[in-house]
Amino acid sequence: MSFNGEQLERSLLTGQWREQAGDPSQNVIARLGKQVVDGEFKAFLRSPLARELLTLRSDALDDLSSPIKSWFDFSVPSAGGDYERELVHLLAAVACLHAFLQANWTGPDLDVDPLSVLDLPQQQQQQRQSSITTTTIAETLQQKAVAELACAGEPAYHLAGAAFLFRLALVLLDGLDYDCHGHDCHDVHVHVRSVAWWRMRAWKVHEQLLGEPVPVPIPRNADADAAALADAYADEPDLVGRLWLERGLLEHHQANERAALECFVRAARATGLQYELTGALGRRTKFQQTDLTQLVLLAESRARDADGREGSADELAKKLPETLALNDDTLLEQTEFTSSNPAAPGSHLGHLDPSDQPALHPLDQCILLSLCLNVRNTSPAHGLTTEQMTPYVARVISHPENWSVHTMALLLRSRLEAHRTRTVERSTLQLQALVDQMPTADSALAERLRLLHALPLPSKWELERELALRFLSLGVVKSALAIFERLEMWEEAVRCWQAIEQRDRALALVRDLLEGRRAEAEAVLARGKASASSGSTRRAALDAAREARLWCLLGELEPEQARERFERAWAVSGQTSGRAMRSLGGYFFAREEYAEAARCLRRAVAINPLFSRSWFILGCACVRVEDWEGAREAFARCVTIDDEDAESWNNLASVYLRMDTVPGKTVSQKEVRHDEQQPSLQADQAAAIPFENKMLAFRALKQGLRFHYENWRMWMNYTVVAMDVGEFAEACRALGRVVEERAAKVGPESVDEDVLDRLVDAATRELPDGSDGGAHNPNETNESHGLLRRVEDLFVRIILPRVSSPRIFRARARLLAAQGKLPGALEAHLEGYRAGIAGQMEAGETDLERWRQGVREVEDIYDLLVNYGPKVEGSRWKLQARSIVRTFMGRSRDFEDEPEWSRLLELLNDLKQGEGR
Repeated sequence: MSFNGEQLERSLLTGQWREQAGDPSQNVIARLGKQVVDGEFKAFLRSPLARELLTLRSDALDDLSSPIKSWFDFSVPSAGGDYERELVHLLAAVACLHAFLQANWTGPDLDVDPLSVLDLPQQQQQQRQSSITTTTIAETLQQKAVAELACAGEPAYHLAGAAFLFRLALVLLDGLDYDCHGHDCHDVHVHVRSVAWWRMRAWKVHEQLLGEPVPVPIPRNADADAAALADAYADEPDLVGRLWLERGLLEHHQANERAALECFVRAARATGLQYELTGALGRRTKFQQTDLTQLVLLAESRARDADGREGSADELAKKLPETLALNDDTLLEQTEFTSSNPAAPGSHLGHLDPSDQPALHPLDQCILLSLCLNVRNTSPAHGLTTEQMTPYVARVISHPENWSVHTMALLLRSRLEAHRTRTVERSTLQLQALVDQMPTADSALAERLRLLHALPLPSKWELERELALRFLSLGVVKSALAIFERLEMWEEAVRCWQAIEQRDRALALVRDLLEGRRAEAEAVLARGKASASSGSTRRAALDAAREARLWCLLGELEPEQARERFERAWAVSGQTSGRAMRSLGGYFFAREEYAEAARCLRRAVAINPLFSRSWFILGCACVRVEDWEGAREAFARCVTIDDEDAESWNNLASVYLRMDTVPGKTVSQKEVRHDEQQPSLQADQAAAIPFENKMLAFRALKQGLRFHYENWRMWMNYTVVAMDVGEFAEACRALGRVVEERAAKVGPESVDEDVLDRLVDAATRELPDGSDGGAHNPNETNESHGLLRRVEDLFVRIILPRVSSPRIFRARARLLAAQGKLPGALEAHLEGYRAGIAGQMEAGETDLERWRQGVREVEDIYDLLVNYGPKVEGSRWKLQARSIVRTFMGRSRDFEDEPEWSRLLELLNDLKQGEGR
């Protein structure tokens, strides 16, 4: 009997079986598909079609060093046509993938033995009567799979259960070479449309299996595949929303937060989810008397034929993870809102009551939790971020609908509460409860897997690791150490020993692992005495990536032998360990061997280019050896990985200012510091820099300042570069920021007076007449372009209320004089005189040079009063001039014998005679 293959594919994607036309039991493939959707993996993998597909070649186990993909032919001639055979491939891949997820993510315990999945060749089946042979084969499969799952020098977690099934799923998915660029699927030889989606799911799982983020082998056409799938499933909004949500989570795991956010927003649009973060009056404590504005997330799902609920509220409560109460004597269990209409005017959610919002569809809850993660990853690590994330989590927890979704929501709440005194106890206990619930069977496996791909839910070992780290942060070191040693997370175990100041124990632990003593003992315990004869295989099979990691750890514990340890790690890994080269590069950089550091770090980033810190140190090493192109590439990669890395933006700007300079004008190199202190450029050096490079530096600094707004050094650099490229308005803004940040500490030194003078010159200078025949007004000044207004605001609002100096007042006077404001200009000059040497000089001064400088200042202010005083109506300039000269002479009579004294007398005589000098 025929079946609907399209519906079967959609059933696999959504995790909910869609009824076929007719009885699915009458069609073998439909029946197998229902088994996979319902989580009956054992029944599927033991079915005739699955065993036919997974039959090993006759010589497969003769050479266990060959790749796993070479062990199979993956032929199912009895399946029927091409489409049916491809569906069987897909069903087997999904069954293996979900069985692996059951064993390591959702629980309950897996009832499928990976060895039982394979159909051994005829001549090898008799050997299975020996328990040792069976155990050896099973262990070989596990070790082989873990080794092949290593990627870019990063090992896969070696205690992951049923790793062979995941490796088998990847091999099966790779065998389906499907190109989803067009809608005519029959034009290529593969007809299963959804395989590209399942590859994306497998990539995300693979990312979580590795110790560090690496660039998983995503093809270049992945974006086109996702867009084509969205078009193909456009008739089902929830399926499109799930697609973009899962794509966003993959970007999230690779730290591409901007791309992830775009995908999350597209997912919300596709599903019709409406949400708004706003404020409403409410109370958070039991003794609060007045209502205060509290953050609240208003959200509403679109109306659906089926709401996604998997039973009544009472039935759901029995299946869901336990939600622990706070039981605090001050804080309420949840915010009590008193306002019933908090939405902004014109909002589509104005009808929602924040204290009684409707339940959300489980898929929409997944989108909100993903948006919550994006808030964390794109915001600073401070309390405001926690406050902004809490409403998202609270909105999901208020209406539990699915086991996996509720588990993720409780985990996020546990993380948010981990740093508050009143909530840290519940945070830790809740995390312990989530770990304990994994092996239980209180909810159906199909329910746990249904939305797993749409959530950033960590694996079992990551959840236990998080619990151990929580214990460590609370000082419960022994409990943390026990967990780390059970999980064989040796780096964290070493941290525990170091936390209790037992470095010798940490060293002994790593040495025992490398020499095989500790691993062999655990292997014997795991297998039992019956398999003790094969115990030596554990040490022999310690894969290269893990052993290299241990050598790196030993090098960090023994700094005096670090170089030898890191080089040994590099050799052991077969020159594939990015960790070894990163460590060796850092070793050379700390010892100022920058050429060697750059060589090692280039190898490290070639293996794993996702480590921003490696690129950054590589850039610094290139700067020290004056490899400007290499430094530019390194810092450019830093900001490509993390476009909010202000430090890299600043260093990139500094490199641009040192590239392609005129011979003989190259800037002498100083260290590129981590605190963004960059050497300023002198005038002749700046002239040697191509204008294009200056503009690139300007743009780099402008971008970096968006993410490091408080850094006055970057603002100072930005000021100089902006002046150099003619961006006077930006220079004015930057100078104001420097003064705001530094004035309280260093006073007038916070003002770059050269820049201030140039800004005044630019603001008061007339624009040149147009030479191209344009309609330029020869009397038009920069005031029409806003610069004059900006410079005026810089003086009035920022500089003068904070600092003062003679040069600042003179610049202010020039600005006012250019505007025709002579009274203000004259007063500014007088303020400058009072702030100068002459105005501040006291009786008894003995410094001759200082006195002579004061004489020059008296002469300057005298000339200004004589020239501008008569033009100011009502000015008593003669009286002011006479008072200034007499006061200065009265304070400095000790210098009457100096030649300059006669000049002061001449000034007084000129005033008496009514003449100017």
